[in-house]
Amino acid sequence: MSTGERATAVPAAAVAPPRPAVHAASGTRLGDAHPRREGPTDLRLVPPALAAWGTAALMVHASPGWTTGVVVACLVLGSALLLPRPRPGRGSRPRSGPRTESGWGREGGRGPQGGGTGARTKVSLAAVLLCAGAAAASAGLHGADLRRGPVPALAERYARVTAEVELTSDPRLTRPRVHGNHAAPAAVLLQAEVRRVRGPDGTVVKTRTPVLVLVDADDRPGRAAWLSLLPSTRVRVAAHAGPAMTGGDRVAAVLRVRGAGAPAVVQEPSTVQRLAGRLRAGLREATDGLDPDARALLPGFVVGDTSRVPAELDEAFRATDLTHLLAVSGANFTILLALFIGPPGLAQRAERRGLAPRLGIPLRATALAGGVLSLGFVIVCRPEPSVVRAAACGSLALLAIVTGRRRSLVPALATAVLLLVLYDPWLARSYGFLLSVLATGALLTLAPRWSAALQRRRVPPRPAEALAAAGAAQAVCAPVVAVLSAKVSLVAVPCNLLAEFAVAPATVLGFATLATAPVAMPVAECLAWCASWPTGWIADIARTGASLPGAGVDWPGSWAGASLLALVTVLLVLVGRRIVSHPYLTGACLVAFLLVVVQPPPLTRVITGWPPPGWRLVMCDVGQGDATVLAAGEGAGVVVDVGPDPVLADRCLTALGITEIPLVVLTHFFFRLFRSVS
Repeated sequence: MSTGERATAVPAAAVAPPRPAVHAASGTRLGDAHPRREGPTDLRLVPPALAAWGTAALMVHASPGWTTGVVVACLVLGSALLLPRPRPGRGSRPRSGPRTESGWGREGGRGPQGGGTGARTKVSLAAVLLCAGAAAASAGLHGADLRRGPVPALAERYARVTAEVELTSDPRLTRPRVHGNHAAPAAVLLQAEVRRVRGPDGTVVKTRTPVLVLVDADDRPGRAAWLSLLPSTRVRVAAHAGPAMTGGDRVAAVLRVRGAGAPAVVQEPSTVQRLAGRLRAGLREATDGLDPDARALLPGFVVGDTSRVPAELDEAFRATDLTHLLAVSGANFTILLALFIGPPGLAQRAERRGLAPRLGIPLRATALAGGVLSLGFVIVCRPEPSVVRAAACGSLALLAIVTGRRRSLVPALATAVLLLVLYDPWLARSYGFLLSVLATGALLTLAPRWSAALQRRRVPPRPAEALAAAGAAQAVCAPVVAVLSAKVSLVAVPCNLLAEFAVAPATVLGFATLATAPVAMPVAECLAWCASWPTGWIADIARTGASLPGAGVDWPGSWAGASLLALVTVLLVLVGRRIVSHPYLTGACLVAFLLVVVQPPPLTRVITGWPPPGWRLVMCDVGQGDATVLAAGEGAGVVVDVGPDPVLADRCLTALGITEIPLVVLTHFFFRLFRSVS
């Protein structure tokens, strides 16, 4: 070897090995300080959870015979799969193949190549069958509550009864609705259980039957008294009983109370519910002095209290798919728990963060306090489907922390689903529970992969994570939302991205207001004022997004339509993977999307021919009613009658480019003609 060759030769041991991907993606010279080495996703608990979920949804209204048959069949088949195979006797043919340290060889072995995969398959199938059988048994027991006692028979006869009912939820006030020629006035709805009932013949029976109570409280003092009731309060009502209005309800009857004044309270609420009610009332009092949007939305963000949210703001949140912010969800609980224990990934490290380490609380006591916090969260925010799902997942994470086990997120979600549908099979039929599980599953499985794909295409990490999370949640939840609303929002992802920056400060300040209101109202009012800024930002985003002409498109509101939307979503994802690699094509698609959503009037007029140039009078399609618009200048119009549906009337005015209404004329006072004025 020459001298030059000796100078350039590098020993093999001196060659630096390639950096692991987890450190290379950190963007720093030393790499990630706390690398997360995630293995393949563990899906073993997913089939049992799905089997229990589906069985509970199907069997909760099944007859006792069907329920018994399903339980016995699942138990027998599952037990048969778990029975050990009989070993061959001494006189059997000897095993062939070489003997190894792990057992016999391929032909007669008991190792992985000798039936291990088949044994694991049998165990997995047995777990699915046993979980399905347990769900069927639980669903049968809960479904029997709808047939127990005299209330179902009295409801079938539409009898007048006197009942003592115990509230199981907060009262809520419905909004007046118009359906064709019929107008439904506002009423107070109560979820309750009948504890004592007296029929027309005077017979008094103690029972425990779930019912829905409708109170036609026309006078405002009486309505306010009904709305102030707390869960666990027992009241006496004289009502007309009737069967449940739709199939699949978790109530055995509907009790309609007409012309009711103040409720006749038989038993006061429990101490825990009084404390929770005091906290919720303190939050409402602390927000009384805020602007209308913050006053309405902040209690909804914190405890799910949407009683102050006006109809138009609620419609804006629905149009932009921001309703998950009004329903307390896992995001609220995650923020609250992270504030207390710090990031869960650092909980078992010496450098763990959060409020608990700063107070010197040890790890096990922190987990115990976190469990108490989870229970209080459910009580104060009420056991809604998304709330109990979030609390269950958080409790499993706390259990993993206190036992020193590695957190595995997908198995934790599957375990939470399994335990919850076994405890309350009615959750299997809840759309809120379905949306919560779908969104959480998307954030755990799809979002990390999509974020990594975006970062490989030079998208900064934080924007990539936010875009992937919003896109993944929207992709899996949009088909279910389409079933409920018969519409697909085109602005959901942008609006959620813009609102995400304000969710955390609004939630933290809102919970601080909730905690300080009972002891220091001036401090709570100051915190509520600070929270009004991010809350107002979210309200502005919802209104702006909903006001865009192309904010949403109509879609079939059925499961066939949901399947079609899921197929379209998959195709868009597959096509989008190729488009993102071409910057110019990506920009062209974004411009086209903006034009579809914004729909500038000059461009819309060229494409659709509407509105016609020089128009003077337009008759709007508003359903059962009339609405006429007279041109009164650029962007202005005089409206003659408005029809019963404000959404259709607003859509017509938006299509005409009307932004100013100098005069509204009502020809006569009939709800078909002036209902949309409100």
